[in-house]
Amino acid sequence: MKKAFVRSYGCQMNAYDAARMADVLGQQGYAATDSVEDADVVVLNTCHIREKAAEKVYSELGRLRVLKGERRQEGRDTRIVVAGCVAQAEGAEILARAPAVDVVVGPQSYHRLPELLEQSREKRVVDTEFPVEDKFDHLPARRNRGVSAFLTVQEGCDKFCAFCVVPYTRGAEVSRSVPAVLAEARALAEGGVREITLIGQNVNAYHGAGPDGGPATLADLMRAVAEIPGIARLRYTTSHPNDMGEDLIRAHAEIPALMPYLHLPVQSGSDRVLAAMNRRHTGDAYRRLIDRVRAARPDIALSSDFIVGFPGETDAEFSETMRLVAEIGFESAFSFKYSSRPGTPAAERADAVPESVKSERLAALQALLDRQRHAYQKAAVGRTTEILVEKAGRHPGQVAGKTPHLLAVQVDAPAASIGTILPVRIVEAGANSLFGATLSEAAAA
Repeated sequence: MKKAFVRSYGCQMNAYDAARMADVLGQQGYAATDSVEDADVVVLNTCHIREKAAEKVYSELGRLRVLKGERRQEGRDTRIVVAGCVAQAEGAEILARAPAVDVVVGPQSYHRLPELLEQSREKRVVDTEFPVEDKFDHLPARRNRGVSAFLTVQEGCDKFCAFCVVPYTRGAEVSRSVPAVLAEARALAEGGVREITLIGQNVNAYHGAGPDGGPATLADLMRAVAEIPGIARLRYTTSHPNDMGEDLIRAHAEIPALMPYLHLPVQSGSDRVLAAMNRRHTGDAYRRLIDRVRAARPDIALSSDFIVGFPGETDAEFSETMRLVAEIGFESAFSFKYSSRPGTPAAERADAVPESVKSERLAALQALLDRQRHAYQKAAVGRTTEILVEKAGRHPGQVAGKTPHLLAVQVDAPAASIGTILPVRIVEAGANSLFGATLSEAAAA
């Protein structure tokens, strides 16, 4: 049997795309493998957001070139595919720099993988167009891979933040229709999925066509998904503050399945830096928005993204970010040093912050965020909550799951509990996860 190895880098969107590429290849008779040495097709689904993303891909391609040569000597053919955002950004340059690559395909064209692989037997191919047809119309039915699943409802971004390549690699904002999303969600539920996370580069800008043909908001969509039998939990990510409408805020109070967790990137606490980033909101506007969200759902857990050392950022402006974090409080966050992306407006600026200063600022910010994260976890000790059991735990007789607030919990319970919602009492906070006991065990103790 032919085998396919798919490695994904970066965001949840890439994780979804990687799973769908595996579905496409599976329809062509390729069994999934975790061993790159056994693969007849190797797909690197790349991300262009992080620093030196392209260099990491080329380094991996160098290793794959050796593997491909070894397999050729054994009489086995290996096709190597570079997909995703680096593929979209680099295009034919990848073929020039990496002779082992057979196919380069952007994130809007991976439904054509079988055709492209066949073409590559004659010559190496690149497909980084933004096709007119909707790729989702050409993808096979999804295969169930667990209790929780990502579901793409929106792609692309129209915000053009000065540091971001997404508008160039993923294109303009496009939303799938409500019926199309519901059909995929029902298939997931029928396959045993209990929790769905609706994803998009700017998911709360969702504006897909509803059943009546009129535009629907993300809140409208979530109300419809929540009615699907078997779906117990809903989440969504990633959002932009400027698209956080009142109906979406109300949804956090009105839809029981919508979990009390919100990832809402702010990037900086400085209004001048935010303006230079083209974020089109201020620090105080973000604070007021969080106040409205907390008024609707007082127990909501917050997550965010931060960039330190954006060109021109001063010590005082970084202090404004630290003040915002201290005032709001976050359960979790992603924080990074600014790194230049070719083709973005910020890449042309000459007022770069020294690397040593960026490192110092990032260390200070992450120390504050870690203190908040650990405090949030410790506050959960002694409380009773419900976890959606997703998989076996670290040790025999243990299972792992997530609380409504997206905290990871390990608990002693039978494997038969996977896929169920289990009431537990939190008894201990570890470095990165919580430890719980079933209510019967907690009562016995």
